[in-house]
Amino acid sequence: MPLRHVRSNIVQSIRAHRVEDLQAAAAQMGHHFLYANLAPAQSKQDILELIASQYTFPAHFGKNFDALYDCLTDTVNKSGSQTGFVVVLEHIPTHAKFDKEAREQLLDIFRDASDYWSDRKVPFRCFYSFSVARAPKGEPVQADENAEAMPTDKLVDVSPLALRMSSPFNAGYWTTPV
Repeated sequence: MPLRHVRSNIVQSIRAHRVEDLQAAAAQMGHHFLYANLAPAQSKQDILELIASQYTFPAHFGKNFDALYDCLTDTVNKSGSQTGFVVVLEHIPTHAKFDKEAREQLLDIFRDASDYWSDRKVPFRCFYSFSVARAPKGEPVQADENAEAMPTDKLVDVSPLALRMSSPFNAGYWTTPV
């Protein structure tokens, strides 16, 4: 059984899962597969527009977090019986215009949706990944002014925690807040 080691209602980092495997698992279980690539987003509004278009939300979608929650829950619930969901939010931006608080608010919406569906005994698994801002080729990024420069031209999608852990000998990566 696909995703047998993943709780039926959870929001978690995509970790070792591949999007293609998650899509195949959703198909095998008869669940809806919702995918959004958020890499081009620069703001909260961009994120909401990308999610709305890639999840094919109705035209009346209000493009705010309350409307996002409503579309993930009540709107879908009113459309009939649901078998389950596998949701992917890939490349959530990690820059100043979409800071840690905004990222947590976004993930909280999906956590609340997961709780909503859990109450109705419908699996809702959401997987997400963060994008790391990349410096132009040849320009290293520094965690702080005392930290060793870290080349980023080979990084594509790494969580901030993994980025800090990538150099266990550089205490700056371990102590810099996410």
